[in-house]
Amino acid sequence: MVVIKTLSTNQRDEMIDITSKVQDYILEKNVKNGMITIYCPHTTAGITINENADPDVVKDMLMRLDEVYPWEHPKYRHFEGNSASHLKASTVGSSQTVIIKDGRLLLGRWQGIYFCEFDGPRTREYYLKLLIDK
Repeated sequence: MVVIKTLSTNQRDEMIDITSKVQDYILEKNVKNGMITIYCPHTTAGITINENADPDVVKDMLMRLDEVYPWEHPKYRHFEGNSASHLKASTVGSSQTVIIKDGRLLLGRWQGIYFCEFDGPRTREYYLKLLIDK
């Protein structure tokens, strides 16, 4: 079964920590061991895992992505004017899979799961799919 979760973004570019929401879903389903895939169905947003202890990491990532993929470029051809958001989303990727062990996400000490918005603000969805060990 695939579960659809909704969130609202507030800025054109932002990274929202969804780790606790994913963990809460695992606890709600009483999953002890397995894997969970977190998937973003949007072409201008993505899912990544990175440090969630220091908020400057998120700021630095968004800053650097904006430098690599500026919002405006004279050679962009996409008629909607959001080529940078498509490039950022492809760079970050659309999904992550995390191991579940003893009812907990098996993440590193400083890791968190982020929904990455690159064309906001918007109402967005992400999907959760569990693979449970028997």
